[in-house]
Amino acid sequence: MKKSINQKFILLLCAIVFISTQNNAQAFQKLDKCPHDIVYYRETKISPPLVKVLYGRPSIKPEEKAFGDKVPFDKVWRTGANEATELKLYQDVMFGNTLVPAGTYSLVTIPGEKEWEVILNTNVDVLGAFHYNPNSDLARIKVPVRRAEHLDIFSIAFKQKDDKLLMVLGWDSTRINIPFRIKESGNYAKL
Repeated sequence: MKKSINQKFILLLCAIVFISTQNNAQAFQKLDKCPHDIVYYRETKISPPLVKVLYGRPSIKPEEKAFGDKVPFDKVWRTGANEATELKLYQDVMFGNTLVPAGTYSLVTIPGEKEWEVILNTNVDVLGAFHYNPNSDLARIKVPVRRAEHLDIFSIAFKQKDDKLLMVLGWDSTRINIPFRIKESGNYAKL
């Protein structure tokens, strides 16, 4: 009799664990198709970060075009997928002709065929560009489009070129370079 009660208890416990595991597994079956990524800019591998970008990474199929198809031209874009892309500046920077204080901003863009408008906006923690408010724009610049090798997945990286550091946005065969100048010893050095 005692053995029978212990066996029933063990079977009940196993059933509860199994059901619990199945419920938790179901929560992960709907993983996002556009995962988020983080990219940092540091002067050296061990130096503190100067810039951090948190963004969603949408992808395209080989037969699709990213811009003009999946992302319309001349409309505000969240610059990634899902949540608005966030740019954290650890120091004050010059963005175009605007001094932008250290802080966190959303990075939105207006893609065009030959030129993009790049916008730093003070609204953060928002879903995509649905809550975009131009009254919260802090700075805007225009940058030219260039062509490069095909990328299936939207990507952001930093690249040094001569005396500049550029934040590079790439997807499909489209690339844009976003320049910043960070304050160094009282002056704003070109990045």
